[in-house]
Amino acid sequence: MKIPLRQYWNLLIDYLRPQWPRVLLLTVLLLGSIGLQLVNPQIVRRFIDAATQIGGPDIDAAATTAQLRNTALLFIGLAFLQQVVSVTATYLSAIVGWTSTNALRADLAEHCLRLDMSFHNAHTPGEMIERLDGDVTALTNFFSQFTIQVFGSGLLMVGVLALLYREDWRAGVAFTIFAVIALFVMARFRNIAVPHWEAAREASADLFGFLEERLAGTEDIRANGARAYVMLRFYQLMRALYRRELKAGLMVNIMVNSTVLSFALGTAVAFGVGAYLYQRGTFTIGTTYIISYYSGMLMMPIMRITRQLEDLQRAGAGIARIREFLTVRTRIEDGPTQQSIPEGALAVVFDGVSFGYDDAEPGKGDGSASLQERDGEDGMACETERQIVLHDLSFELRPGSILGLLGRTGSGKTTLTRLLFRLYDPDCGEIKVGVPDGRNGTVGIRQVPLRELRRSVGMVTQNIQLFHATVRDNLTFFDRSISDDKILKVIDDLELGDWFRSLPNGLDTELESGGSGLSAGEQQLLAFTRIFLQDPGLVILDEASSRLDPATEYLIERAVDRLVQGRTAIVIAHRLGTVERADEIMILQDGHIQEYGVRTELAGDPGSRFHSLLQTGLEEVLA
Repeated sequence: MKIPLRQYWNLLIDYLRPQWPRVLLLTVLLLGSIGLQLVNPQIVRRFIDAATQIGGPDIDAAATTAQLRNTALLFIGLAFLQQVVSVTATYLSAIVGWTSTNALRADLAEHCLRLDMSFHNAHTPGEMIERLDGDVTALTNFFSQFTIQVFGSGLLMVGVLALLYREDWRAGVAFTIFAVIALFVMARFRNIAVPHWEAAREASADLFGFLEERLAGTEDIRANGARAYVMLRFYQLMRALYRRELKAGLMVNIMVNSTVLSFALGTAVAFGVGAYLYQRGTFTIGTTYIISYYSGMLMMPIMRITRQLEDLQRAGAGIARIREFLTVRTRIEDGPTQQSIPEGALAVVFDGVSFGYDDAEPGKGDGSASLQERDGEDGMACETERQIVLHDLSFELRPGSILGLLGRTGSGKTTLTRLLFRLYDPDCGEIKVGVPDGRNGTVGIRQVPLRELRRSVGMVTQNIQLFHATVRDNLTFFDRSISDDKILKVIDDLELGDWFRSLPNGLDTELESGGSGLSAGEQQLLAFTRIFLQDPGLVILDEASSRLDPATEYLIERAVDRLVQGRTAIVIAHRLGTVERADEIMILQDGHIQEYGVRTELAGDPGSRFHSLLQTGLEEVLA
């Protein structure tokens, strides 16, 4: 695959422009190093020619010895200066490279976070780590030295050839022909390894994705005797990575071996031209040395360009994958208006909402009819081939009311809450929240900025995500504008004071990733603390108290009572205790609203589905 040079250039400009003073200094240092490389052989030539004249007629031995000493000291001084310049350039190039790649990593991570859930469900975390880190790491040298090294090597080649022409035009012509042939051969093989390195990066992403998933499930793998299968898959993925990297390396060796052959040819040319001109008396021994030295020096920029082109091929694979990743666009576009959502309880309106997951998202929507099929039955003004899980939902939730959401697993309860966050957008219909717009007191959530919407909607799920960070950062989601006094007040209100006082470093105590070391109840209460600090107008609760001991369950219930005060709430209920808190009840079945109404009225209606659930037992029927 041929990568357009414009892609390389655009990427360089975008990430090197903010560092132009460093890049300018790095350019000066590398060009200075090139100049010193050209000067030093001239000093050695002077030393050799002066040394060969000692003992000859009319030669002042003392003056010649002094000249040799001064020449040697000059050579040592310039060599030392060249090393200082080289070390400084190496240090500076590392700073430029890491600064550029870290900026690119940050941009890729931000882009990744903006993508909708359909993308994340189709790509494993391990694969994304490889995309955000592995591909970018391959660009470190490309950002730090590639352009300067190639440009500098070109200047070095021009300087060497100019000095060879200065010595003798025949030597200049011979080495010009040699350099043109060598560069032509390398240009022919410039992109030969790009597709193979890209395949190797993809194999590496597959391996990382596999490792991330299996390491997360270590306990289940051991408990169910799947270790042999996991190791087999590990060896298969490693073998695939090995074969692809081996093939990419072989493609690179084609270019490297052609360069080695060119180097051998150049050495032969140098010895042949030098011997010929020395025998004719045109060259001194020092000049013959400098021809040989410059031939080797001519190979240095050619070899350097070869190495840079090898890195360019690795970078090309990374650039292709990065560009491909950056072209992925989220389906969840940010709200076009700057309208804010007011404080306090929010109204919620679902108007003819239907939604289906992509076929690429495994385990979602299996067995459901498509919207296109439903269109013929119910006259819905929406067509799609996707399998749907919510069918034409319409209801209105008043500000400050509590909706108990019931239904079997797979009925669409969690999907409904995801739509409220705009983790997905409905295929049909519209969702509105209580934002005054002068007409009906609500506005479509697609018209509200995502940040504003998600600030106004809070959620507590059964599975709480805790980070390897301090208690403060876990509670505030790294928002340093929230004061410690406010955090401590909420902790006391939720009766977490005893737990908090047991922490060794208070709010600065580090929590383990995933909440290891905390009970399920403590994790739930920390999630409630997050919601209180966020202070949303709409809260969504996926009740998990069925798995808690009675004492912790009592704390959770008290926290729920405090949380729903002055807020609108949607509670995915599994227990009768939670249902009794609700003002309204909605029962979903296969994505349809089977029953919806005021809780007390439904409970008193012997013909209602909810009444039947209360008589039969909610936990048994909805399991």
